[in-house]
Amino acid sequence: MTTPNALFAEVLVLLGGVTVAAPLFKKIGLGTVLGYLAAGVVIGPLLRIITTGEEILSVSELGVVFLLFIIGLELKPSRLWQMRRDIFGLGMAQVVVTGLVLTAAIRVTGLLDWRPAIVAGFGLALSSTAFAMQILESESDVNTRYGQRSFSLLLFQDLAIVPLLALTSFLDGSGEKAANPLWVDILVAVATVGGMVLAGRYLLSRIFNVIARTGAREAMIAAALFLVLGSATLMQAVGLSMAMGAFLAGVMLAESSYRHELEADIEPFRGILLATFFMAVGLSLEIEVLLDKLVVIAIAVPAMMLLKAGVIYGLCRMTGSSHNDAIRIAFLLPQGGEFGFVLFTTAAASGLFSAETASLLIAVVTLSMALTPLGSALSRRMLTKGEKEELEEDFEGAGSDVLMIGFSRFGQIASQMLLAAGRDVTIIDTSADRVRQAERFGFRIYFGDGTRKDVLIAAGIERAKIVAICTHQRDITDRIVDLVQADFPDVRLFVRSYDRIHTIALREKGVEYELRETLESGLLFGARTLEALGTDEATADEIRRDIRRRDEERLAIQAAEGIYAGTDKLHTRPVTPEPLMKPRHGKVAEEAKT
Repeated sequence: MTTPNALFAEVLVLLGGVTVAAPLFKKIGLGTVLGYLAAGVVIGPLLRIITTGEEILSVSELGVVFLLFIIGLELKPSRLWQMRRDIFGLGMAQVVVTGLVLTAAIRVTGLLDWRPAIVAGFGLALSSTAFAMQILESESDVNTRYGQRSFSLLLFQDLAIVPLLALTSFLDGSGEKAANPLWVDILVAVATVGGMVLAGRYLLSRIFNVIARTGAREAMIAAALFLVLGSATLMQAVGLSMAMGAFLAGVMLAESSYRHELEADIEPFRGILLATFFMAVGLSLEIEVLLDKLVVIAIAVPAMMLLKAGVIYGLCRMTGSSHNDAIRIAFLLPQGGEFGFVLFTTAAASGLFSAETASLLIAVVTLSMALTPLGSALSRRMLTKGEKEELEEDFEGAGSDVLMIGFSRFGQIASQMLLAAGRDVTIIDTSADRVRQAERFGFRIYFGDGTRKDVLIAAGIERAKIVAICTHQRDITDRIVDLVQADFPDVRLFVRSYDRIHTIALREKGVEYELRETLESGLLFGARTLEALGTDEATADEIRRDIRRRDEERLAIQAAEGIYAGTDKLHTRPVTPEPLMKPRHGKVAEEAKT
């Protein structure tokens, strides 16, 4: 039994490992997950500082529970319903097909009889929610199409826990003596899920409302922890995963006004416990098993991951994923999962497996987890460059006085002016990378194509007073202008213009305001250059205003008479171009100076 002093020392060592591993591995580009794993291996199997990896793993699994709760908070029930085909279609196909393929592969090797081979095959078919979701979060890919499909697969795997445990009991011969038949266990699980849904819909928000009125901050934190741990424990009691219970609790509170506060309360616990979970996986790695079965493991781990990735890729392509998305999903989910530990341990306890076989399979799962970040990084080399990445179109919370379309350099600067003045701005963009980068800097922008009417409506154009079109391609800008003017004629249009010709064309369309993307920056640059040459600031600004005024006069003339009209309005005095070659004679040089 661990003494209090020893427990304190272990916690101190784990926190030190997190502190060192996270920045070090992030710096060298390998990611924090691999850093936590490496720290666990060093602290446990190599240096033997901590030898209670299994105990720490059982506690640190709460990190996965908190992670799923936070994901649930971001996923409304309506959104979950939209994902039902991926969850029960693609998810079920992945578990069944992958399980059968891996079972057949194990039988071909002759390592196991058909009954333990089925448990091993389906146990290895499950993936690690903790590893996959951490990678998706670190890359800001949770809301991408491939991120959502990956999450659907993981969600069904959690649902598959009950029948897989029942299958294990049936295969080891204890199913006939079980207290309850399978259909009773499934009915209890469904009833529990239904009860949680009803409680979340009619009770949870009211309970948090009562607690919030007391003004006791610590009571809100305690209630949040009680909710997560209570729902997780309830699900575990009926045979489902703890993570599934926490996820459902989060989904039920996704529409609550306390959603953001709950997320802020849980986040610190989630972060440190999830880091500890990854370290505990490293702590639990049995070096002796790896050394004794080195050849078997060296073949089994890559073979299992390649077979699993191949099946996932094929199923994703068959169900509509692009090549790039299918590659990302396949290399994100080829590892074994945390629940494989439970299946293999249960099979060993019932005599279906030998303890040595269970240790071997657990080592395969653990090592496959450790290789997941490297596999995810490797997948980027297999992507097709010409294929455009897309995110899920989720316009939750959209609708402001200003709808900005396009968030490149021009839109970023313009939006800062509006936000600094306290105005709400809804921003949409078609670049997945730009959406992710904006989120990292605290901007909330939506993925969407501004040339589609349904996207504009979803983004709140019917409530917008001004539509600011800040796209940088002229043809895209014109298509959006034509669409808005045709279907939303009462909206005021402020448009980024590509060049002078585009400005004239936009004025002919009747937009309220347009601005060439380089006009003001060019004028300011010229004014500051004059100051550097000795012109005083007031004179330089006066020249800038004069050039702007004359440019506007010329634009008006060009709009009426053609692009080549109005050249006399551009300059305040005639300009003599400097010769391209130096004059040969001094007299000519003097004339050039005058």
